[in-house]
Amino acid sequence: MHIEKISEIIAHFIGLFEMTTDEMRLRTNYAEGAGPGADGPALPDQDAYTAAFSSDLQLRDYDPGVIYKSGSYDIEYGPARHLGRVFEDSLEKLAAIAAKDIPLPHFGDPTDIALTDEPELTVFAGPGSAISHAIQVNVLYDDDYLDMTSSVHAPRDTSFVIEQLADFSTKAEIFTPFASLHRTDTYDGALKIAEDLESYIQNAQNTEDSGTTSLGTDATHNFVRVDPEVNDTVYVNGKAETDIPVLDDFLPDRGLAKLQEEPYDNNTSVEQTDPTGNSLDVTAGANLLVNVASVINTGVIASVTAVMGNYHQVDAISQTFVYSDHDEFASALHASGHSAEEAGTVAKNIALFEHSTFEASSHADTDAAEPTFPSSWRVSVIDGDVSFVQWIEQYHFVSDNDTMTVTTSGSETTVLTGGNTSINFSSFFGMGMQYDLVIIGGNVLDINSITQISLLYDNDWVLAEDGADIQTGNNLIWNFASIHNVGTDSPFAAMPDYIVETQKAIEDRDPNMPEGLSFDVNFQGYAGLNVLYITGNLYDMTIIKQVSILGDSDDVTQAASAILDINPDATVTIDTGSNAVINIAEIVDYDSFGQTTYLAGQLYSDAILIQGGLVEHDTTEPQPADDRLANEVIAFLDNDDPGGSDSADGVINAGHDFSWSSAHPADVMQAMVA
Repeated sequence: MHIEKISEIIAHFIGLFEMTTDEMRLRTNYAEGAGPGADGPALPDQDAYTAAFSSDLQLRDYDPGVIYKSGSYDIEYGPARHLGRVFEDSLEKLAAIAAKDIPLPHFGDPTDIALTDEPELTVFAGPGSAISHAIQVNVLYDDDYLDMTSSVHAPRDTSFVIEQLADFSTKAEIFTPFASLHRTDTYDGALKIAEDLESYIQNAQNTEDSGTTSLGTDATHNFVRVDPEVNDTVYVNGKAETDIPVLDDFLPDRGLAKLQEEPYDNNTSVEQTDPTGNSLDVTAGANLLVNVASVINTGVIASVTAVMGNYHQVDAISQTFVYSDHDEFASALHASGHSAEEAGTVAKNIALFEHSTFEASSHADTDAAEPTFPSSWRVSVIDGDVSFVQWIEQYHFVSDNDTMTVTTSGSETTVLTGGNTSINFSSFFGMGMQYDLVIIGGNVLDINSITQISLLYDNDWVLAEDGADIQTGNNLIWNFASIHNVGTDSPFAAMPDYIVETQKAIEDRDPNMPEGLSFDVNFQGYAGLNVLYITGNLYDMTIIKQVSILGDSDDVTQAASAILDINPDATVTIDTGSNAVINIAEIVDYDSFGQTTYLAGQLYSDAILIQGGLVEHDTTEPQPADDRLANEVIAFLDNDDPGGSDSADGVINAGHDFSWSSAHPADVMQAMVA
């Protein structure tokens, strides 16, 4: 110990010596400068100056040790603890925390540490909403004028066809009360639609109970059925049948407009095998309008669903057609066996309601001695409402009013002024996330609605020579709608207490899975549960609206041939019908993938089917096109002073949303061949 002290003393003195040497060197460097001048100030005698020095410090032996006395016990940013068993209490608390394996914060007061049995429940984000709006519109004006002679024939005024179709649309409204539904993607809007549907169904139910099942309209069939039969029953024009009609069995032969079975080869030369051939084949109809919509929606795939509020389920199908097929022939005409009287218009409204249960593979092990039940869970939470909305609207408006004057020419002649094809196709498939249990804190709105409207005006005027083969009918109107629900087959079960406890545990972020879930037979065979909790409402809404309008009023006149000697046995075929107006819609709605749905509130389950058809016998006669200006055009072209007090800005309004029915083509000449 003495040697160490002596070494420390020597080291200190060596350090002091070096410091003194450095100081002297600095002073020497400073003194190397120029000295004071002769006339400079006189400097005092430094050697004569002696500073007074005194010291009251006691010299003791050097001790290199460090003496430290701790202050009060304190954690950073925490209050001081001067009294009590602070240190001992902290040790005891740390020991208890270590025994429970709880993670500790890095900062803060020990009293802020909360001793809990388990950590907080970890929740994950659930899937979002899926909303789609699809609008498909086809507008076609194909009013043709054809004159194969050298004479001059005045064109027809076909505006009456549009007027008649507009009148048909008004008459069809009584059969389609749900056609006026407005698109929405909010819960309030969906609830308003559900309330309107339920109110209409309730009124229809009261009417049915009173003994009246029709809408009080003169129609070929007028059918309203509340709560229609499900499975094994198909409604065709208001009648319950067991077999679904096949579309291929009713499609008309489109003649010249029929698609070739084999593609046309441009490299093949055209050969005339019969030089004496003399025929005239005219097809003014054969139009095809098709709307196809298919929606398959799974939403949220769950084997067990629990609804804390009310459950509204509404399925509605409304179908209607209105057509006029009144044809006029010349008195000298002798039509063949394919005349309109024998092959008229076929119109069918076909509706089908189906319900089934999804048969999933079982998780239970039947060979196990003891059944397996879940012991853990994974929870996903969606705050607010969840919506699955698919809204599809499809429209066709085709005008094919042809005016023709044709004649034979001693050769094979084919004329196709119809044969238009207009197709709207929409397909939606929604695949959701899979969960074992879905808990909905609010209400459920499950709405499926299909509206189909078909309008056809096919009044024709034909004047031909004896022996001509005339076809003015053979039209097809086809409305097919199907709603298929997949879900719980049996009535909804009452809400068990452990489901309510599960909801509370999720809201409180309790990591312990309720014991009741471990004994639910629906979860037998599961090692763990995947749970989704929706705090708000769930609305699943699928709306399909299909409208097809076709005006095919043709006027065909066969003029006598100028070369009679070469046309003794001419074959003349005229087809002004063979139109097909087709609407096909299908909804497959997967409500659940199991056989259990728990409900705490009320169940509102309604279904309605409305089918109606009108056959008009319009006798409006076509008039020649008038060259005079209409009153509206005269008013528009008035030459009054624009600066007058009655003048105003001119505004042309083409209509409201989807005003395709009031639109006009840009080509006012249409197709004219002379």
